Amino acid sequence: MILLSCAQTGWCRKANPSGMDTVAVVPFMITENDTNTYQLKLALDERGNPVYFFRNIFTPVCLTGECKPVYINFYWDLLGNYTHYDMPEGEILTKMDHDEFSEDDYTKLQDILINSSSLLKDVEMEDLISTGTEHLADSVDAKTGATLKSIKKEIIEGAVYTCYTLWHIAYGDVVVGKMRSVTDSLCNETLLHTFLNSPNYHYQYWAMGKVMDNNGKVKPAFLPDVKHIIQGKNIFAARYALQKITSDQTDAGWLWEVYQQSTYAFQLELLKKMEKVPVPENTQQVIAGHLKQGNEVQSGLIIDILEKQPQLSTTTMKTMAGLLKSAPATISDRIYGLLKERNTSDAEVKKQLLAYQQRKQPKP
Repeated sequence: MILLSCAQTGWCRKANPSGMDTVAVVPFMITENDTNTYQLKLALDERGNPVYFFRNIFTPVCLTGECKPVYINFYWDLLGNYTHYDMPEGEILTKMDHDEFSEDDYTKLQDILINSSSLLKDVEMEDLISTGTEHLADSVDAKTGATLKSIKKEIIEGAVYTCYTLWHIAYGDVVVGKMRSVTDSLCNETLLHTFLNSPNYHYQYWAMGKVMDNNGKVKPAFLPDVKHIIQGKNIFAARYALQKITSDQTDAGWLWEVYQQSTYAFQLELLKKMEKVPVPENTQQVIAGHLKQGNEVQSGLIIDILEKQPQLSTTTMKTMAGLLKSAPATISDRIYGLLKERNTSDAEVKKQLLAYQQRKQPKP
């Protein structure tokens, strides 16, 4: 393990999100194409837990018969997802004719590099050069071919090759594969808890894959973490966790609590999940009362839930019967059908059913 102080490196204080004066670093040697060797570094926090990967990059960017050196620092999360870059102290980026990057250029470079789906993914360096333009300035206007026109928004004018080179470093298969391999080797309960509770959705999906079996059964130690994801703000991770988790690891009362604090789209997902779990009497009464508050889609799903229950409490059936006068026709019809099916002996419910039946009969 190496300890680097901020006084010894130009990048340390910028790169260190915790604000520590020192950061522990573990280096890994990477070899690409059997010739290109460099160090990939893993930063650790004060407890020795992995935090992120980084690389101090020196690369030549060759164009118009000459090469210019680029010094830049790249940072990735623990799964190899590029996050940001910064510049070593005293270093700058330049375009053709030695024009320095503007602040807007530096901002646009981050936008280019953060886009994992960039069109640069499927472009070869040779595609950026047309015969007869090799000695022209490195500018969008110097290339009139279809390829460069199609990626105009993906590059900085005057720095086409720099953008291309740096993007392919950020998403190199070898380095990203190494990062994932290292993180796999470091996987333990602490890391899994950290990932599950991270705002980084890449971490959440990766960790859920580790703590859930093929049937969606969550290891008991991680069940609170997965439930926290279901209650979280990331609707996509929440939906994934909800759909995967086994029904016996949720309960209707908890699902209803989550329902009341969720967005409409996710409420529908929660109601569908509740169809698969037993609903105790107290929760039956609560959701039956909500029939008059939700729209027809929500009410329809609530009735689906109640239909699945082997027993309905008398209080629940009274609540439902009381809605026969005011609910939309499609919902009233379903309430009537369900209550008739349950063949209740409660006099009040029977009275409501009879009244509804008479209202529905065609008038002579």
